[in-house]
Amino acid sequence: MSILFTHAYYLSDDPKEQKIMKPYPPLGLLYVSAYLKSKQLDNIVFDTTFTSQKEQLQFIEEKQSKIICIYTNLMTKIEVVKLLKILKTELFGFPKIILGGPDVSYNIENYLKSGADFLVIGEGEETTYELCDAILHNKNYHTIDGIAFLENDIVIQMPSRKKFRELDELPLPNREAINMQLYLDTWKKNNGQSSMTISTQRGCPYTCKWCSTAVYGQSYRRRPAHQVATEMKLLKDKYAPDAIWFVDDVFTVSHKWLLALKEEVLLQDAVIPFECITRAERLNDEILAVLKEIGCFRIWIGAESGSQKIIDLMDRRVDVNVVKEAIQKTNSLGIETGTFIMLGYPGETEEDITKTIHYLKEANPTHYTITVAYPIKGTSLYNEVEHKITKAPDWKTSTDRDIDFERTYSRKFYDYAVSKVVNEVEFYKKKNTNVIQALKHKLKAVLANGLMILNR
Repeated sequence: MSILFTHAYYLSDDPKEQKIMKPYPPLGLLYVSAYLKSKQLDNIVFDTTFTSQKEQLQFIEEKQSKIICIYTNLMTKIEVVKLLKILKTELFGFPKIILGGPDVSYNIENYLKSGADFLVIGEGEETTYELCDAILHNKNYHTIDGIAFLENDIVIQMPSRKKFRELDELPLPNREAINMQLYLDTWKKNNGQSSMTISTQRGCPYTCKWCSTAVYGQSYRRRPAHQVATEMKLLKDKYAPDAIWFVDDVFTVSHKWLLALKEEVLLQDAVIPFECITRAERLNDEILAVLKEIGCFRIWIGAESGSQKIIDLMDRRVDVNVVKEAIQKTNSLGIETGTFIMLGYPGETEEDITKTIHYLKEANPTHYTITVAYPIKGTSLYNEVEHKITKAPDWKTSTDRDIDFERTYSRKFYDYAVSKVVNEVEFYKKKNTNVIQALKHKLKAVLANGLMILNR
């Protein structure tokens, strides 16, 4: 097979994921694979999630593909760079290596000088097809928009490609190319239910400063509701997942589209329990009722902080009280809620962290996740703190998560702040139901607070 798609995420090397065991397949890679097949460019996919690099290399050596397309992101970059170095040897036939994914757009020279022959910047379907076709048939690739390459050790970057306007032109992801049952069984065995992913939109019209828009840009394009319902029905009949995770940034951004989806889902008998992410101001009584009717069991509603000052600094353009009320209203309807919290954002103080604790207690989301802010290259946050970066490890052996910058307090302070927030909130949740557990959380919160004071 001349074209091989792969990535470099190995579950066996991810101790955090091994604790929760909720892996999802590389949906973006499967979209590009499907698009090439629709254009009569046959290809194979080697999914690394449940394998090792050794098995991956054995497969690549056996196939001797002329082109290897590798997906890379912030999480897999280090392994991708290692893979590039190995593949550029006679053993693998010196294949042409194409990289795509969100991490390439602002690291062009680094990736090219690490061994990639070409980078696909932005949406991958059309660009990858044209590039692979040019390589296989010795055509001129200097006219292909959306690629970057080295020429005489100089980076050549072609003009950006126009984004897909009509997403219904895209075929469904090539899920048949990988062993979906491995994902379903892993979920079922470790979590009691299986889950699959669907993407219904590309781009996000909002301007949060910490969020990367490297692939789809600050846009809003949506697949037709009938097509999404058809995909849901297909997954329901073929794979019978217990749940669906809609990977869209803001699932309810268009109320008109959601109402059309409801009609199609009911018409096609495509109801599957699902969870999604949205913004508080894009929820109301009618929309919540629609979501519940078509199977929504959990909504992640972003806030990122309980302090309006920090929310405004992030350019989130939402009122913290609106978020809190949306979570409370969703809870009251019997739909689970989740929210995201980010500590250590530039300008955050202890007072802001205290407000975040109060917000989590009052909103009472079913689930919440907490991260310490880090600047992703290409985002507004990165541009704002670039001149304040205090730690920038070697690019090949680190990720943007390892970058640190001047904050109000030390980086360690915020690690302890995470512990304080979690334990204060868990104390509040358990104090009336499990006194012993509650007291344990309170002691941990007091200890974390003391360590915060020591590491200001």
